Amino acid sequence: MGDHSLPAPAPSQTAYPWRATVRTVFQVVLALVTLIPIIVVTGGIPATGAIAVVLAACAGITRVMALPAVNELLARFAPWLLAEPPA
Repeated sequence: MGDHSLPAPAPSQTAYPWRATVRTVFQVVLALVTLIPIIVVTGGIPATGAIAVVLAACAGITRVMALPAVNELLARFAPWLLAEPPA
């Protein structure tokens, strides 16, 4: 029965690994930027608080970047951040 099924397309992370790397680095940099006010105000934050802030920001940014509307904006203003090259 499976003899006639089409092969699954390769995930964009496999087809374009450098794009996945660029997107991840971009997301982490944005997340780290959220720490600037904490560092300025407190000067000596505990590591667990900093890690929690970075992880929460990474998760939020990753989720937002997966939205179709954001993908359309990326295609228009930052095509280098797209998961796949523009058609």
